[in-house]
Amino acid sequence: MNTPIALSPLEAAESLGVSRSTIYRLIDSGRLRIVKIGRRTLIPASQLLELLGPVPEPHHGAGK
Repeated sequence: MNTPIALSPLEAAESLGVSRSTIYRLIDSGRLRIVKIGRRTLIPASQLLELLGPVPEPHHGAGK
C-alpha cells in the first residue's frame, strides 16, 4: 500500500479522526501548512505528523 505524501482537507480530517472544520481552523491559525496545486488544497503528510508531535515510547514494566 502506498502512503500518500499529501492529503486533501477531508482526507486529513478522516486520518486524524477530527472534523473538516477543525482542519480548516488549524490551517487558518497557521498550525497546518497547505500547498495549492491548481484548485486543489493539499496538506503534506509531514505536516500532520509534525502536528501530532513525537510519539512516546511505550513503558514496559517500569516501576513494577
